[in-house]
Amino acid sequence: MIKYNLICGGEHEFEAWFSNSADYEVQLSKKLISCPHCRSKKVEKAIMAPHISTARRKQASRDKQAKAMAAMGALAAEIRKDIETNCDYVGEQFSDEARAIHYGEKDARAIYGEATPNEAKELLDEGVAIAPLPDAIAPKPKKKLN
Repeated sequence: MIKYNLICGGEHEFEAWFSNSADYEVQLSKKLISCPHCRSKKVEKAIMAPHISTARRKQASRDKQAKAMAAMGALAAEIRKDIETNCDYVGEQFSDEARAIHYGEKDARAIYGEATPNEAKELLDEGVAIAPLPDAIAPKPKKKLN
């Protein structure tokens, strides 16, 4: 596969992928390539810098990805700590507690715990505002409630 930066007669730049350079030439001669912005069939290659994969670029990409993953991990830890600090863990009684809070039987407070998919669906059907916690941010309960 080869990617070309293209430009139309209306000076719109866009990119397109071809099986090889001959495929580009065939499609161009048959006027099968058109600008996605204005549909002009007057298209030619735009100036482009080649992208050569080097060990340095690969390492820079890995470093950038590692930095992003570390930042996401730190953010997840911050969210997890906020949940542990500001929410009550109610364990398997989550559905009952959420429902009691929703109907005003208990004081409003932030809670988290476990619910089966069926219990979660029932809560949502009743209009109880809940949201799942992804594993990356869900605190590990210090103790299970009975």
